[in-house]
Amino acid sequence: MDKDFEILLEKAKEIAVKRDLTKYAKCGHVGCALMTKNGNIYTGISTELKCNLGKCAEYAAIAEMLKNNETEVSKIVAYSYKGTIYPPCGTCRENIRMVNEKNLEADVMVAEDRIVKLKDLLPEMYQSKKRESC
Repeated sequence: MDKDFEILLEKAKEIAVKRDLTKYAKCGHVGCALMTKNGNIYTGISTELKCNLGKCAEYAAIAEMLKNNETEVSKIVAYSYKGTIYPPCGTCRENIRMVNEKNLEADVMVAEDRIVKLKDLLPEMYQSKKRESC
């Protein structure tokens, strides 16, 4: 594993601590760390609400990155408090891509021994086919 991913994984592990907030809300069961093309690191934790309005850790890390006027992700990893590296869900994959098209080249850690490009997780993007309106 390269040094940058070692750092990102450690940061994600540090914040992946599940906490019960109320009987309706939990947070932190997944931590995410990303590195931008400028070398800055941003983190985020997941939220889980009983009404299904929670957010993924990747979403939170990307929001933190955007708040700091950056959009280009170089590397990203998400880690569960249960000890598992998670690939980003479909919504997060699109979120990463949509904030900057260059993010298709971002490295995504999907397992401790496997890193792939975001574009390989999005083999056929929804824009690739013309749809008729309903």
